Amino acid sequence: MINKRVGIIGGGPAGLMAAGCAAGRGHRVYVFEKNKRACRKLMITGKGRCNITNACPEDELIKNIPGNGRFLYSSLSRYSNHDIMAFFNDRGVRLKTERGNRVFPESDRASDICDALTDYALENHVVIKYNSSVREILSQDGHVKGIVLDNGDLYELDAVVIATGGLSYPLTGSTGDGYKMAKTLGHSITDLKPSLVPLETVETWVRQLSGLTLKNIGLTVYDSDGKKVFSDQGEMLFTHFGVSGPLVLSASRHILACGFTGSELVIDMKPALSEEILDRRIQRDFEKFSRKQLSNSLHELLPKSMIPVFIQLLEILPEKPVNQITRQERQRMVSLLKGIRLTVSKSRPIAEAIVTAGGIRVNEIDPRTMESKRIKGLYFAGEIIDVDAYTGGYNLTIALSTGYTAGSSI
Repeated sequence: MINKRVGIIGGGPAGLMAAGCAAGRGHRVYVFEKNKRACRKLMITGKGRCNITNACPEDELIKNIPGNGRFLYSSLSRYSNHDIMAFFNDRGVRLKTERGNRVFPESDRASDICDALTDYALENHVVIKYNSSVREILSQDGHVKGIVLDNGDLYELDAVVIATGGLSYPLTGSTGDGYKMAKTLGHSITDLKPSLVPLETVETWVRQLSGLTLKNIGLTVYDSDGKKVFSDQGEMLFTHFGVSGPLVLSASRHILACGFTGSELVIDMKPALSEEILDRRIQRDFEKFSRKQLSNSLHELLPKSMIPVFIQLLEILPEKPVNQITRQERQRMVSLLKGIRLTVSKSRPIAEAIVTAGGIRVNEIDPRTMESKRIKGLYFAGEIIDVDAYTGGYNLTIALSTGYTAGSSI
């Protein structure tokens, strides 16, 4: 094997994995990172805890990658979720598995994952150049020749891996630079859309609940054609524009195809209770608070800040005595508790999305190596490729698997 000079554009998980693998094969590797430190976006994933992968059976991985998952068969076969877990365990990062097979560092610190990847690169003698933005990738006769930095510095290279991420969270450095470089070299970019993103709603009453987190609730989602596309239990958050939180982010990927608009969210405040049992529960509360007004009798059933909005949606006077609530009104309460409805108007901007859907067309990349079919010596890894997954550690699995495949194929 001929030792090569390799440039990795982007010091995120995909880039560092590619760098470590390529350097481990004896190549001279440089990482060009525009920030002053690596893994800026990874550091904020999972609220700083970093859901690094998912411990599901390997045949379930592709099912959780709706964005061109089949393209990743070769890569995930070569470097799977279990290989990722072994990598971090071997490097002294103890892991734990939580609900939904989500895998986190036992310390709950994303910095442990970042440090392990950075150390892996450095131990293989990778040179990491921080505060180094790449202006242009040079090519000649259909082959990579080098890169030029913003400051004019020229690096002659035999191979380049573009691992610059997408357009989400631009403050972390994901500003779409890689798309422009790839397009200049003749690659096609599919439409870039937000995925795993907060949602805006038609209903304005959500503003009254801004900042309220609901835990252990059920969420069912219907697309604009009325088809049920998602249902799960967990946590969600009301905001000044609509809704967010883990459940909503997961749901958002299921309504990406219809453009979000017109989709309906149905919130079940008491998913563990049937309507019949919930009705009996309300009757017991009403017996207990029989001398109180409706507005003062719901504090054991709902968060305090939600009570005025709930009564407003019920269209019952808040001062109405509990002992005067009719059976019909009580049934309306049960129905509302089991189905608070919100209509999606649109998603939040792509800059607020966790992941970018879209990117370099997969039919222009060799799935076995991540090498460009248009330019020899040009490789892709991570979010810049037109692949994306649901929440649960799958997107970082994609980043690390494609990074490994690219780095070990050079």
